[in-house]
Amino acid sequence: MPTNFTVVPVEAQGGERDSAERDAWRQEEEEDNRDRSCGDGVSRESSPFINSAEMDRGNMYEGKNMALFEEEMDSNPMVSSLLNKLANYTNVTQGVVEHEADEDSKRKEVKVPRMGTFIGVYLPCLQNILGVILFLRLTWIVGTAGVLESFIIVFMCCACTMLTAISMSAIATNGVVPAGGSYYMISRSLGPEFGGAVGLCFYLGTTFAGAMYILGTIEILLTYISPSAAIFKAEEVGEETEAMLNNMRVYGTCIIILMAIVVFVGVKYVNKLALVFLACVILSIIAIYAGVIKTAIDPPDFPICLLGNRTLSKRSFDVCAKFTERNNETKTTNLWLLFCNSSLPTAMCDDYFSLNNVTEIQGIPGILSGVLIDNLWSTYSEKGSIVEKKSQPSISGSEDIKMGGRPYVFTDIMTYFTVLVGIYFPSVTGIMAGSNRSGDLKDAQKSIPTGTILAISTTSFIYLSCIVLFGACIEGVVLRDKFGEAVDGNLVVGTLAWPSPWVIVIGSFFSTCGAGLQSLTGAPRLLQAIARDGIVPFIQVFGHGKANGEPTWALLLTAAICEIGILIASLDNVAPILSMFFLMCYMFVNLACAVQTLLRTPNWRPRFKYYHWTLSFLGMSLCLALMFICSWYYALIAMLIAGCIYKYIEYRGAEKEWGDGIRGLSLNAARYALLRVEDGPPHTKNWRPQLLVLLNLDCEQLVKHPRLLSFTSQLKAGKGLTIVGSVLQGTYLDRCVETQKAEENVKALMGVEKTKGFCQIVVSPSFRDGISHLIQSAGLGGMKHNTVLMAWPQSWKQTENHFSWKNFVDTVRETTAAQQALLVAKNIDLFPTNQERFTEGNIDIWWIVHDGGMLMLLPFLLRQHKVWRKCKMRIFTVAQMDDNSIQMKKDLQMFLYHLRLNAEVEVVEMFENDISAFTYEKTLMMEQRSQMLKQMQLSKNEREREAQLIHDRNTASRSAPAVKASVAAAMPEKVQMTWTKEKFVAEKHKNKDTNVSGFKDIFSMKPEWGNLNQSNVRRMHTAVKLNGVVLNKSQHAQLVLLNMPGPPKNRKGDENYMEFLEVLTEGLDRVLLVRGSGREVITIYS
Repeated sequence: MPTNFTVVPVEAQGGERDSAERDAWRQEEEEDNRDRSCGDGVSRESSPFINSAEMDRGNMYEGKNMALFEEEMDSNPMVSSLLNKLANYTNVTQGVVEHEADEDSKRKEVKVPRMGTFIGVYLPCLQNILGVILFLRLTWIVGTAGVLESFIIVFMCCACTMLTAISMSAIATNGVVPAGGSYYMISRSLGPEFGGAVGLCFYLGTTFAGAMYILGTIEILLTYISPSAAIFKAEEVGEETEAMLNNMRVYGTCIIILMAIVVFVGVKYVNKLALVFLACVILSIIAIYAGVIKTAIDPPDFPICLLGNRTLSKRSFDVCAKFTERNNETKTTNLWLLFCNSSLPTAMCDDYFSLNNVTEIQGIPGILSGVLIDNLWSTYSEKGSIVEKKSQPSISGSEDIKMGGRPYVFTDIMTYFTVLVGIYFPSVTGIMAGSNRSGDLKDAQKSIPTGTILAISTTSFIYLSCIVLFGACIEGVVLRDKFGEAVDGNLVVGTLAWPSPWVIVIGSFFSTCGAGLQSLTGAPRLLQAIARDGIVPFIQVFGHGKANGEPTWALLLTAAICEIGILIASLDNVAPILSMFFLMCYMFVNLACAVQTLLRTPNWRPRFKYYHWTLSFLGMSLCLALMFICSWYYALIAMLIAGCIYKYIEYRGAEKEWGDGIRGLSLNAARYALLRVEDGPPHTKNWRPQLLVLLNLDCEQLVKHPRLLSFTSQLKAGKGLTIVGSVLQGTYLDRCVETQKAEENVKALMGVEKTKGFCQIVVSPSFRDGISHLIQSAGLGGMKHNTVLMAWPQSWKQTENHFSWKNFVDTVRETTAAQQALLVAKNIDLFPTNQERFTEGNIDIWWIVHDGGMLMLLPFLLRQHKVWRKCKMRIFTVAQMDDNSIQMKKDLQMFLYHLRLNAEVEVVEMFENDISAFTYEKTLMMEQRSQMLKQMQLSKNEREREAQLIHDRNTASRSAPAVKASVAAAMPEKVQMTWTKEKFVAEKHKNKDTNVSGFKDIFSMKPEWGNLNQSNVRRMHTAVKLNGVVLNKSQHAQLVLLNMPGPPKNRKGDENYMEFLEVLTEGLDRVLLVRGSGREVITIYS
């Protein structure tokens, strides 16, 4: 559907309301609009026909027959109002108005477009398709490629445009197509990326077409109308081509400046002269057919001079003979002087000139002469070779003297089949002229298919018939004479025309001049349409223009690009360039039709029924083949340009949702892939963390810990699935606005942090249930998360925090029940951003229990990112008393070798020593705090003071025995490489004796220690001991990965579990607690 509309307000039929009543009504509506933000008042999609600011509210609600729908009238208008606006709708692109339209803009009525199929589509297409190539190059193509191969070339190109026209007709009749033509159709069918890339390619093609038409105009002027007007003259033999190119550059620059001024000042005159230019083309074609008929009756007299079988240029001599009889005397001619060193009959002459006779043949023998048989086959040649008539007798001589100075007709370029395809193809472009005028048509959906297909059929017949007629009427050497040197410098196709060659010369001059003006008029508007869509940021400046919408800046850029084509100066070199851009545009029109047809989207309902996806696919394949046939390197360059524009729009362009086919194709492909993916765990070799990232939002719906998303992007590097989720507490009807705001904020942060994934915000009556819903239902089919990433709740001791310790512990339990891995990042705000780079340091892995290999895999994935790339991996594992440390180290090194991981390995031995007084004191504090919070119903402020008091006591108690505890913890950290039997027995007895005495001493110090839960004491002992070991080895590591112990089975000890984790990770800057999913995630096998 179109996005830009010019909607003209409909005058009220029933008079106007009283002003006071209207003001009161509007005030009431404004209050309703403020209240209706969501829920029952869901905001509807923006449309030109609903939610329109210009809507005459007086017509929306009259009487009380529709009182049941009164509250919905603002968003859902009455059907009568909708139909009234449809009837007064015009699809002229906003801002782009012609001078005459600007003059009439003050009128309130919209002038209904009245152009029919013939005037609006057929004639513009005819004018754009027939042009410079027909008059200047078609005869040369027929002579070089022969009638048969020329027929194949023309048939391929015409078939390509016919198939494209069928696809274009289907797209153009699938809804209203506003002004914008092919760009609009492609962009709305294939999306902004393809639309922008192909739109700019089509713009470049149209611009280079303008350069080609201007070069054709100059060629006609300097070669056939006024050769004396040339500024640069050839001073030496062989410099004619270079002089001609320089003349092209000078005259071309002048003409393009003149044309740009004409387009800038008076576009309406260009449009009004279009019919005059078209009349010139039609009269020229009629003159060709009339000349063909005349050759059957009375062939024109255009003698061709041959020396042997070589064609001579008649620009340098007048008599086609070696000698002439004057007053009974035999005298040498000007031709003799061109081949001999003097005018005497005894002079030394060119060997070939001496051995061969000079003969004359008719250049236009006529349609009944049978010359068609000679012209059936191709005659390709090298650059600089002489145009020869093969059937003519010739005696070759020794070519001692350079042929460059001889009056032969030479070929200016090397010719072969693919070159001719590239030169010819621009003559069949212009099929989009009708669709570009869709805004001016009375019935575009009927006129565009009919007019375009009829125009292509007409021009195809003209081209194919001209090939046969040229081959049947004109001598082969004349056909291959590109610039008509053998026929006194006449235009070759003009020699065939009746009544005079000047009909063709003048007609072709004006038609090419008009086509150049049309290109300079249309190309800037196309660029302006692309710029105003806002999909390519760097060209948005070209969307501006004069007050009436004329694209001034776009015109300047078009003239500058056109000047590049002028500087190339050769029509034969410019033609393949624009062939590439047009072929790419046509290819994507066919692709758009094929994609829409195969997807069978509900909105794909073209009125044009004579299409099929196979025809579109054939047209697309033919376009691609013609691109590489014309010029494989130009094709690659054009594709590279389009690819760069595509990626640029994808990376920097504005996001547009046009309901395009590529999005539909992506959805179909995603559905197919999801159905193919097994709904179950993947193989170990394919396992990677598919993350569900749980974010915490503040009261303004902003992310509290943005570094969590930074860490996500570092861990994922754009691979696999990432779902970023958060929970809002409440009901959806009450908090839908906050939900949308939160989603926007999260997506914006994901864009900043380059986190590629999906956002999912859940509203739930309780935070706990929302997290549970996310863990259970996030993802779709086989694309579900297998790992949950969350931040450690720093303020878990503050009970008013909604993400309290209880929610955290329940989340740990639920991930375990769901067989999902859990990653908890502690001190997440200290983690690096994506812009930081660690130049050194370690990533330390403390492998306490086997978790399926998660601890091994995560550092490997992190080191793929630039932030962590220079960090080294170190793996620590803990040996108990009955473990062989040396063997453990060897086995671990072998295991890492098979895993193809490079890491340092260290085995740390931990003795079973006494439980320290600090451990008991810590456990006592923990249990006292737990009991107090359970039994005492304290107010909020009192709870805060109580928590602070416990914290102060904890700090004070640790300061005294801290030294002893640290010494006791550090003493056994001397790494013993292995255990001996004697040492093991001695250590065991020693510990047994000291344990008994130790308990008695400890309990005698503080009797309340004896009442402690011994399970909690043991757990706290493990946490303190392991924390000391980790601090000793990894205090300065960039990141520490630890096995995360599971929560207790008895839920009464949940708050103690948080304390154990806090003690375990105390003193470490960056910690990632890892809890595996219970399955293997890394393997040694290939």
